[in-house]
Amino acid sequence: MPADLIRIVSRDSPMALAQVERVEAELAAAHPGIRTEVVPVRTTGDKWMGDLSAVEGKGAFTKEVDQALLAGDADLAVHCVKDIPADRPLPAGTVFAAFLRRDDIRDALIHPGGLTLDELPAGTRIGTSSVRRSAQLAASHPHIDCVPMRGNANRRLEKLAGGDADALLLAVSGLERIDRTDVISEVLSPEVMCPPIGAGVLALQCREGDDAVIDIVSGLGDPAAYRETTAERMFLHVLQGHCNSPIAGYAQVERNGDLSLRAKVFTPDGKTVLNAHEWAGPLDPATLGTSVAVALLRQGARDLIDGIAH
Repeated sequence: MPADLIRIVSRDSPMALAQVERVEAELAAAHPGIRTEVVPVRTTGDKWMGDLSAVEGKGAFTKEVDQALLAGDADLAVHCVKDIPADRPLPAGTVFAAFLRRDDIRDALIHPGGLTLDELPAGTRIGTSSVRRSAQLAASHPHIDCVPMRGNANRRLEKLAGGDADALLLAVSGLERIDRTDVISEVLSPEVMCPPIGAGVLALQCREGDDAVIDIVSGLGDPAAYRETTAERMFLHVLQGHCNSPIAGYAQVERNGDLSLRAKVFTPDGKTVLNAHEWAGPLDPATLGTSVAVALLRQGARDLIDGIAH
């Protein structure tokens, strides 16, 4: 492989390829002499439209990408952090080289009539297969029904237009990436719809020891995104949450550098909600993540998570 070529592997969905374009643009700006080549792969999660727990949960979106990296078919993988399992380590032989500057972490409501969440009538069908979203809706808007819906954002918008649901919840950052913010009826604050761990962050993953590539791409990393993501992923790791666990949370670096982590664990019916919010102070991000997880474990999070089939 030429020294000035970086092969980038990614899922083949429109959104994933848009994410790669962002990485290519940032690489070109920082290293004008570097050429890139995209290696698209179709993952199990993209092919399988049933319950993700039947196909290894979230790893279904990363396994084939990781395999291409480890096999030497690519030099750099681009992942959404929220899709990377945190209940087990990264595949042996791979490392995170950078976390890019964080995008919007919020969810958006898409309703063809332009209604807000609070205006939706009883019996409205919201298309989502996210246990995090459905648990929070069950807690805050129990008169609304969630109907299972998977597929990339474009596909879900097609299903909405086809009458499979009356409304959708999608990530604002994803809609921005595919240039479809025009469909948003309402952007939901994190207080109304707490985001998934790793929301809005793109991770750049390389082979361990591939120092030339790591040195080039690590400069794209954002220090605040690194601190926030480290705290969030350690939190999820300590909780050992799986893909059917309604867990939500986000870390935030304030302008003065202070770091906090707010997190929640739900029962799927939304009837039990465990809450924790802590500031790091002198703690490093990983220790903050551990501390918030322990606070929720003290409230009974272990039994709640283990009581959910997966």
